[in-house]
Amino acid sequence: MDKFSFLNAAHTSYFAELYDQYLQNPDSVEPSWRAFFQGYDFGTENYGFNGEIIEGVSMQMPENVQKEFQVLRLIDGYRTRGHLFTRTNPVRSRRTYEPTLDLENFGLSDSDLDTVFNAGDVLGIGAQSLRNILVHLNRIYCSSIGVEYMYIRNPEVIAWWQEKLNVNDNHPSYSVPAKKYILSKLNQAVSFENFLQTKYVGQKRFSLEGGESLIPAISVALFNAADIYDVKECVLGMAHRGRLNTLVNIFRKPIKELFSEFEGKDFEDEDIDGDVKYHLGLTLDKTYQNGKTIKMNLVPNPSHLETVASVAEGITRAKIDNDYNGDDSKILPIVVHGDAAIAGQGIVYEVAQMSQLKGYKTGGTIHIVVNNQIGFTTNYLDARSSTYCTDVGKVTLSPVLHINADDAEAVVHAVELALDYRMRYKRDVYIDLLGYRKYGHNEGDEPRFTQPKLYKEIAKHANPFKLYSDKLISDKTVDQDYIDSIVEEFKDMLETEYAKSKEEESSKVREFMEERWTGFQRKGLTEMLETVDTSYPKDKLEAIAKIVSTVPKGVKFLRKAEKILDGRANMVFESDSLDWGMAETLAYGSLLEEGFNVRMSGQDVERGTFSHRHAILRDEISEERINLLNTNPANKGEMYIYNSLLSEYAVLGFDYGYAMANPNTLTLWEAQFGDFSNGAQIIFDQYLSAAEDKWKSQNGIVVLLPHGYEGQGSEHSSARIERYLQLCGDDNMTVANCSTPASIFHLLRRQMKRDFRKPLIVFTPKSLLRHPKAVSSLDELVNGQFNEVIDDVLEPKNIKRLVFCTGKFYYDLLAAREELERNDVALIRIEQLFPLHFEKIQQIIDKYPNVKEYIWAQEEPKNMGAWTYMAQRMDLVKLQVMSRPYSSVPAPGSSTRDKRRQQRVIDAVFETK
Repeated sequence: MDKFSFLNAAHTSYFAELYDQYLQNPDSVEPSWRAFFQGYDFGTENYGFNGEIIEGVSMQMPENVQKEFQVLRLIDGYRTRGHLFTRTNPVRSRRTYEPTLDLENFGLSDSDLDTVFNAGDVLGIGAQSLRNILVHLNRIYCSSIGVEYMYIRNPEVIAWWQEKLNVNDNHPSYSVPAKKYILSKLNQAVSFENFLQTKYVGQKRFSLEGGESLIPAISVALFNAADIYDVKECVLGMAHRGRLNTLVNIFRKPIKELFSEFEGKDFEDEDIDGDVKYHLGLTLDKTYQNGKTIKMNLVPNPSHLETVASVAEGITRAKIDNDYNGDDSKILPIVVHGDAAIAGQGIVYEVAQMSQLKGYKTGGTIHIVVNNQIGFTTNYLDARSSTYCTDVGKVTLSPVLHINADDAEAVVHAVELALDYRMRYKRDVYIDLLGYRKYGHNEGDEPRFTQPKLYKEIAKHANPFKLYSDKLISDKTVDQDYIDSIVEEFKDMLETEYAKSKEEESSKVREFMEERWTGFQRKGLTEMLETVDTSYPKDKLEAIAKIVSTVPKGVKFLRKAEKILDGRANMVFESDSLDWGMAETLAYGSLLEEGFNVRMSGQDVERGTFSHRHAILRDEISEERINLLNTNPANKGEMYIYNSLLSEYAVLGFDYGYAMANPNTLTLWEAQFGDFSNGAQIIFDQYLSAAEDKWKSQNGIVVLLPHGYEGQGSEHSSARIERYLQLCGDDNMTVANCSTPASIFHLLRRQMKRDFRKPLIVFTPKSLLRHPKAVSSLDELVNGQFNEVIDDVLEPKNIKRLVFCTGKFYYDLLAAREELERNDVALIRIEQLFPLHFEKIQQIIDKYPNVKEYIWAQEEPKNMGAWTYMAQRMDLVKLQVMSRPYSSVPAPGSSTRDKRRQQRVIDAVFETK
């Protein structure tokens, strides 16, 4: 008896549906069917499709059933690999891929083309001939849109995509008004670039020509977001290409202002240096004819292209937390990439890995790649090893849509699909807008030097507006007169604005997210050195201390955790000797009571790399995360603290963006060790130190960098103080190296109590976290203030040598002075390195009339640490330096050698001449 005869008893559409379900998710099929399908697949993969007898085994399946299975595998082949065979490249021939989607590769042939198969049901077209099934498959998967989604591990999501793609065979059906709108946006995009090319020949503008369909794509995405999903706000991060076009044609930046920037006019604000036009950002509210309004934020960014992605995500999360009560459906992040950048920049991977983490998720981002198929002069074959520039998206199982940028309706349709997906599943989606770059990397380049063949094709290729105009004329949607009229109308407007720009005497930098900063003023050095009242009542600090040292009712902590709480109580209520961790905790607790939020992230920050913070404790039974500071009933704010992924670059960028959008949240990023911040140096150089001067963007982010020489080797000693001090100029940030718990308490509170914001770099301790002398009394927190300079307590008239130092090294020098009984050497601590408080330093110098030598002492080598900075800036006295000698590494790997070198510096400080 035929062992497959049972198949004859069921309608072929039934097991066709089952087999399709099995191909997508084997575990969802009943076990006996799953076993059967596995056997069938094994047979076809190992023995072919024709039922040959191999090793005495025969595939005795009815031919009609076997053909249905083969058609289903063909459909599966299109779903999984159809994107490799699309018509998505407007100027190049596609690379060839094997195996192809030819019928023979699925056990089918031309003789089957007119056979009707129930497999058509899975495409939503019912029983159809193979010929018709192929037509539908090619329209869905191999036309102007290639879709990658079959690797997604959620069957519901796969089914959602298939249902969406089956509608109209993945081809949009737009109304006449919709088509005219797309046409109008293409006209604006193309005409704007043509106008700039005519008026400002050879000036850099990073033209969008070849990718103009980006403009209708973003326009429709924003409109649909507001209209269909009631999205209130969008945060857009993008690099240079197409930025000016986006600013004018989507964000409605006053065009005369842009033309003034092209004229090279000076900025009207003497206190800022500004930036090139294609780095600037903008915020505005846009109201549509249907009455819906969306706030749009185009984030300013530097030439380091992909940094803006992390900053945009941070801004988005800040708004989710503070403006939308955690509702990520009210705000939409969009990041526009270049193809070379998304494939080549490591921060892209870091941002992708952040996308679903609790401390960084933003409800999904729409990533749009303006794919020029070239990076500066580098061919795409030299720019990546992956098939697609968007393959990084597969790390998070994000769907990817590859679209021919010449097909405007396909582009808009793909963006609509992407928006629907993001809003439903709150996950990232990638759009690969495959076009070209009409000119060189910038308009002064000659691309034919490196791509002569490609640019011959580009030179004769019609732009997307021309292509779409011809299509609409052909199908009688519009006529040539209509085309001419909208072109002339937009050009006249540009000419008018161009004439107006000639009347402007200067350029203007518009402050990004200006409304977020109402009540905050831009301040200079004088205000940065003013005393701020950072005291806090004793009874309130004691109440906070009680909360963070008490196990909540119904909670069971580990025994070691309970000992930590006991230690906190002892510090405040018995010994009156607070360590760094306790002072830091009380600073956060006091700010929370005053209505400020606190956000901290970084590697291991919940516990602290050196086990000093323990901000998050876990219930031993339920493993619930408990932040004792958030249990305070007197709080008006909330603390968010998150262990980050093992990233510095993207995480610091994210937290910088968070602080940019929330001046009333104390936002902190802590490096695991100070020198690990090297991985985020671009954020320091291009954002923290420069953004206020370039973009008028204040930012109060706090960066905690553990620093101190304890014999742990080259990579765990120095936070590279010298690098941050070199970045200090004018009034751009604060740099501190605190030596007491009271200092960090008042410094953190001062950061929020001012009416302006500057980035704060703090070199935090390691060994000092538990140093018996690095303690402060509660009274120093209650009544004190931040002291930029801390004087010594010795008798001034006995002092012959005045030694300036900073941070942990003070305690090493203090121990040596006590051992040597050298009361002729005073140790002056510079707690704030920038800006230096010269008035206070001078007062201290004047206090010691008998000093013969002024010394700067540091544990770092002479070419590192603060010495070169102090030598340049501290001209009140003639300083000598006592330090380790010049070195190529911060510290030796041998702890014995490190101690020996440290001792030599200490000996030099106290050497008697």
